Amino acid sequence: MKKIWLAGGCFWGMEAYFMQLNGVLNTKVGYGQGTTDRPTYQQVCTGTTGYAEVCEVTYDEKILPLQKLLEHFFRIIDPTTLNRQGPDQGTQYRTGVYYAAEEDKAVISNFINKMQPHYSEPIVVEIEAVGRFFPAEDYHQRYLEKTPGGYCHINLGLVKPDERK
Repeated sequence: MKKIWLAGGCFWGMEAYFMQLNGVLNTKVGYGQGTTDRPTYQQVCTGTTGYAEVCEVTYDEKILPLQKLLEHFFRIIDPTTLNRQGPDQGTQYRTGVYYAAEEDKAVISNFINKMQPHYSEPIVVEIEAVGRFFPAEDYHQRYLEKTPGGYCHINLGLVKPDERK
């Protein structure tokens, strides 16, 4: 079992997308890489806390290697847009990959270097060791399961049938 923290805009859609994947064991949405203790959604939305909306993904690397997980991540983000995904704008909607295992840094960096030629603009995805992570309020967890038809800028249909649980 491994963990990775992904920032890709609104965390509701990120969580719903990754929960569909075979090999993902659990997800938790929250706030990552900021400076204050126990931020609230309202505080993060001000753009003054340094936090991004992040989805913590716990996965089985034997079923879903990190390289494949990153391919999925790039399916649902625009890696060349700074501080915005879809209609969501602000530093809390930046893109990033935050790792705990040092060996993951090379995998992430190599992946992004291989992806760069496919884009005409520079990739602006942060690659950092995970810093602070605080789970979001309960009403944000599994939000799209609790709120069918709720807001989501991510096309959840991009998961192919053979990739699903």
